[in-house]
Amino acid sequence: MKLSNSYFFTLREDAKDEESRSGNLLVRSGMIKKVGAGIYMYLPMGLRTLDKIRNIVKEEMDKAGAQELLMPSLIPSEYYEKCGRVEAFGADMFNLHDRYNKDLVLGPTHEELFTIAAKAMVKSYKDLHFTLYQQADKFRDEPRPRYGLIRVREFIMKDAYSFDRDEKGLDESYQIMKKAYNKIYDRLGIRYKIVKASCGAMGGSLSEEYQALTDIGEDTVVLCDKCGYASNIEVSECISKVDDKEKENKLEMVATPHQETIEDVCKYLKLDVKKSIKALLMNINDELVIFFVRGDRELNESKVCKLLGCKEVNFANDELIATSNAVPGYTGPIGLKAKIIIDNEILKMKNFCCGSNKEGCHYINANLKDFKYDMVADIVNVKEDDVCPNCGGNIYFRKGIEVGNLFKLGTKYSSKLGLTYLDENNQEQVVVMGCYGIGLGRILASIVEQYNDENGMVLPMNVAPYQVAIVQIDMKDEEQTKIANEIYEELLNNKIEVLYDDRDERPGVKFKDMDLIGIPLRITIGKKVHDDLVEFKIRKTNEQKDIGIKTIVNTIVDYVKDDLK
Repeated sequence: MKLSNSYFFTLREDAKDEESRSGNLLVRSGMIKKVGAGIYMYLPMGLRTLDKIRNIVKEEMDKAGAQELLMPSLIPSEYYEKCGRVEAFGADMFNLHDRYNKDLVLGPTHEELFTIAAKAMVKSYKDLHFTLYQQADKFRDEPRPRYGLIRVREFIMKDAYSFDRDEKGLDESYQIMKKAYNKIYDRLGIRYKIVKASCGAMGGSLSEEYQALTDIGEDTVVLCDKCGYASNIEVSECISKVDDKEKENKLEMVATPHQETIEDVCKYLKLDVKKSIKALLMNINDELVIFFVRGDRELNESKVCKLLGCKEVNFANDELIATSNAVPGYTGPIGLKAKIIIDNEILKMKNFCCGSNKEGCHYINANLKDFKYDMVADIVNVKEDDVCPNCGGNIYFRKGIEVGNLFKLGTKYSSKLGLTYLDENNQEQVVVMGCYGIGLGRILASIVEQYNDENGMVLPMNVAPYQVAIVQIDMKDEEQTKIANEIYEELLNNKIEVLYDDRDERPGVKFKDMDLIGIPLRITIGKKVHDDLVEFKIRKTNEQKDIGIKTIVNTIVDYVKDDLK
């Protein structure tokens, strides 16, 4: 492509409303443009890159035996109602009505429709196994869209669904998809970890995520310094190091005037915060539930939702708190009249500090025998240097962007939508399903997060919008124009994707633009053409050297072929 008659622009300054490196670079490079909060258009350069990602995904899915189709985005809400997902998605789902006042949604995901598609064919065990997939738009009304393409309200997802006779068949399908995913991310050059994850609104018995490791990201990836343990913090098991063997002391109430946070209380009493427990007064399905965790721990909402079967966890308001004798800032488990859930770790603690349910006072030397509780469970986030639940090593954190996931759905959707088959004994059985998703926009963002420098993006060869850029220094020099056009045509004839910057711009502007948009290779046509030389630059290493005009095309062709192997 020649730039002089093309849609192409870049921005010299950082985008004002982009918090992430990838969002800023993608906007500055003219690859995407924000339309509204969490809504972006893909411009020509960005779409070329996105299409390359989509093609890699398609190739590996097809190799894995999956068949592609396309589902609608406008869907009657009745399908989601049958599976209880209107409530599960809640405000995240876009709802609308047609002229006949029929309820419709913009599809946040497509498990239901794929189940309906399978139902149209499956009658017998002989009709199984198969896998279907699509690459299509999804819509979710995110409360806080951010980080460019990482958290948006409209996004393109590759979602696949496997259909099997039983759990054994699902296990095989799951592993086939997992291998395909590994190949996809390896080809894209993404540095990733496969982590244990929450099944969330999708449901099912097992979920794993592909997390692209970055300096930013909404997810915290929990890793071990000794073994291969990897988990999302949402589901990572907390193994306490507490081994308190000290003798139990006598319970004592002490004055703690105006000390309402556990940190302030411990500082005032000159105690280690790890020798305290704090109360979290929460609203669970309009019931007051008070959770107690070690003073330096954080409540894990995902664990709580799974434990109690609730959709969300909210702070209790004054009206709900008034149903108990809890005193905000001074709430403790001793004598508390409310539903109490304590963290596993408290079982091992002795002589700890806690609230007294009396303003201005706390207990010290509290022990488990001093109070009753309704439930005990692992309800906290792990912390760095906690014990690895796999090998006992030390835990550490990395930020991650979820770029893909695998779910064992089981029969959650097939049972509710009547997807069954007749087995060899003519007995009706429920089809067992798996679900496999990839966020294509997130992949693009993750690649940019992982591959950039102070000058812009440093895109891999198989993702960059073009493989080679030709930059002509002087557009008025006829010899330069002649050589540039000859190299351009010869590269095209060799099936090399080439961008010819023939704009009437300063050389510095052209160089900065090619670096910004991340073109892997650059040929500079300048004064040295009169000596039969051009300059060749490799973007990722910034290596530059002069090469003869007669050999530059072969050099480029060989380099591109080697890089794409």
